[in-house]
Amino acid sequence: MYPYFTLFGKTIGLYPLISVIGVLLALFFTYRLAEKRKLDEIKMLYLMLIAFAGGVIGAHILYGLVGFDQIIWFVRNINSIDSFGTLINRIVAIFGGGVFYGGLLGGMAAGAIYLKKAALSAEYADIAITSIPLFHVFGRIGCFMGGCCYGTESPFGFTYTRALIPEANGVSRFPVQLLESFLCLLLFLVMFRLIKRRMLCGKLLPFYFISYGIIRFSLEFLRGDEIRGRWLIFSTSQWISIVLIIAGIIWFALGSRKKTAD
Repeated sequence: MYPYFTLFGKTIGLYPLISVIGVLLALFFTYRLAEKRKLDEIKMLYLMLIAFAGGVIGAHILYGLVGFDQIIWFVRNINSIDSFGTLINRIVAIFGGGVFYGGLLGGMAAGAIYLKKAALSAEYADIAITSIPLFHVFGRIGCFMGGCCYGTESPFGFTYTRALIPEANGVSRFPVQLLESFLCLLLFLVMFRLIKRRMLCGKLLPFYFISYGIIRFSLEFLRGDEIRGRWLIFSTSQWISIVLIIAGIIWFALGSRKKTAD
């Protein structure tokens, strides 16, 4: 694939470019839906921007925590760093990448704080949550173009020659990024239909937890990179998926019990 291209003498990375397109479409989607629902469009945009900011921070933090051995090395050898520039470069090396689940958790935390502070209804949250798989569609296409989050070796795949991750090159790999992008598109269409019909109001988050958790847990078996880390028999992302699935099921169960009690 082509992780970057040159325009007017400047090198432009396709991953960040495609991701920005995803962000803009998510913002447009939430703005228009809020407008149709007679909600405050500006507060909707504030919610999205704050959530995206929290997502960026969370994605970088989890990336660093997954590579915890690098943090340990950094702490033990900090006295050997002889310049401010070297210090910054080392920190960027540790936290410079991003992990989607970190972004999801960070974005949810930031969004929840704003929702509570601005006293917004659950309808704002439902709209914002529905935009997550829409953004993810483009994020995974960007991964495919850049060569990160690559798949396992497979005769039914393609061979990278210019991937940003050297380990991805020279081997036929299953296009797991495109499969996840397609499944995220289906998930978005389902959630969009639910929100249009005003179904699962206030419960789209646990629905997303369960649905995407199942998708991600399954697709991890087709991932060829080890950057997410591994503990026992599953990857870090699979353990997080299990937690999200269980949390979503408990959320629905508690909601059903409360409804029965009423």
